[in-house]
Amino acid sequence: MFKRYEGKAWEERFLPRLTSKQIKELPKNKSLVILPIGAVEQHGPHLPIMTDSLIGEATLTQTLEKVDEGQQVWMLPPVSYGKSNEHFGLPGTISLSASTLQGVVMDIAESLHQSGFPKLLLFNSHGGNVDLLNMVAREIRLRFGMTVFYLSPSSLGGAEDLLTPEELEYGIHGGDYETSIVMSVKPDWVQEEFLVSEFPNVSHLKFLTLEGKIRFAWRMEDISRSGISGDATKATAAKGAIIQERVTDVLAAALVELCNFDIKGLMQGEAEEE
Repeated sequence: MFKRYEGKAWEERFLPRLTSKQIKELPKNKSLVILPIGAVEQHGPHLPIMTDSLIGEATLTQTLEKVDEGQQVWMLPPVSYGKSNEHFGLPGTISLSASTLQGVVMDIAESLHQSGFPKLLLFNSHGGNVDLLNMVAREIRLRFGMTVFYLSPSSLGGAEDLLTPEELEYGIHGGDYETSIVMSVKPDWVQEEFLVSEFPNVSHLKFLTLEGKIRFAWRMEDISRSGISGDATKATAAKGAIIQERVTDVLAAALVELCNFDIKGLMQGEAEEE
């Protein structure tokens, strides 16, 4: 079960736990700072509005238990609010505007740059942030010269053999995947008596999809009565635990690669010339 401020992630890798002197003295050449970014928004009648941010924090907490002590990986306090205005009209949604979220992330990046950190991972757990954060990552690179990575934990797989084809394609919000994970990390926060199944009527479309191929702009009220897209009735804590174990295994290994990555070595012949 996930508990904030407990475990290695919070006691050993939580950057604000250090003093200014300690941060100044950190070896920064291969250090990686992780900024978790989530959302506070409606997730149907059964999940907490904290779902996206909760999943992000829990995933990082579990991952950092697996990272070798010698790696300079540091976590920042999560930015719990995201761009969630596609969920306006459904109670509980708290959204930042695109310009506000962009400004917050840019300001944090500039602050890290001022402290000498060369690498930043934007660790996102909300689909509505994706396009904006990919753009912001490029802007940070251009303005501050930092090496910037973007990652959503759901992109690391781990659930292909656990979910139905329909869920894999259309279960993008509050369905089997997210509900199973929340059941595994914070079971008391799931209202199991209200589990629901609802998918948008798009399976007959050849080219248009919710995510990928040819997209169309939508609000949640355009595609769902309940506020979810997926089948939460199939969710189990056991399934969520399997997903988390798989995702955190991959992520722990990926973080080592990010620490060692040198963007200057991407051009052919660069390494030989040096």
